[in-house]
Amino acid sequence: MASNYSPKHFNLTFPQEYVAHVEINRPNQLNAFFEAMWLELGTLINQLSIDPSVRAIIISGAGEKAFTAGLDVKAASQGLLSSDSKSCGTDPARKAVHLRREIGSFQDCVSTLEKCEKPVIVAMHGFSLGLAIDLSSAADVRFCAKDTRFAVKEVDIGLAADVGTLSRLPKIVGNFGWVKDVALTARIFGAEEALRVGFVSRVFETKQEAIGGAIELAGLVASKSPVAVQGTKELLNWSRDHTVQDGLRYTTIWNSAALQTSDVQSALLSGIQKRKPTFEKL
Repeated sequence: MASNYSPKHFNLTFPQEYVAHVEINRPNQLNAFFEAMWLELGTLINQLSIDPSVRAIIISGAGEKAFTAGLDVKAASQGLLSSDSKSCGTDPARKAVHLRREIGSFQDCVSTLEKCEKPVIVAMHGFSLGLAIDLSSAADVRFCAKDTRFAVKEVDIGLAADVGTLSRLPKIVGNFGWVKDVALTARIFGAEEALRVGFVSRVFETKQEAIGGAIELAGLVASKSPVAVQGTKELLNWSRDHTVQDGLRYTTIWNSAALQTSDVQSALLSGIQKRKPTFEKL
């Protein structure tokens, strides 16, 4: 099983073979993020991405109240959103360069979920606000409990969402009108609405059932060829952002290497012999 992990702000467990469960662990603050947390999350996901003992990743939040309430506004007001200009003087261009670097770093940490070689499944519950939408939009599959309360919250703190929601959410749900509705108003929407528009793929009665469903799905994914799973995620994400012809071309190039795997023969033989296939670590 995976080793050499020592996260400070997250609980990391391995509920099944090849399945990693990352739990945001700041329940007394509704799992709100400050800078050290998102940096640590980015590092942790990058480590899990290349760990051969991991084939699928689940992300959830500790406690009963929230998956995450988003950005810790108090901490951000003293850091990223601070009006203190000592570090870059008063020149607007220099302030802009400093902010660009900070925002880019934040974006990169969130994007690790999307870039991760392994599928990432998010199981949400309770308050899932702001950054929760950014994180879950960068994941591959979204489950939630029926008590989940979502919001694209950034306009309520005076800014446009800037770490992924506005770029990814419209492509997930395919409805710009609905995205503008929730992003321009910061209104709360519930699990059933999220399911109806296609933001989440399943709604469960409770948080524990949502996590259980995520573990079951992760276990099923982990039982497949890791070469095939990695390729499928890569090709789907690529095709989402390119034309059909570009997607077909990239698939040709990718599979010209990937089809040489012994996993194809193992999978085919297991079907013929009616047995569960086993695949080498990747």
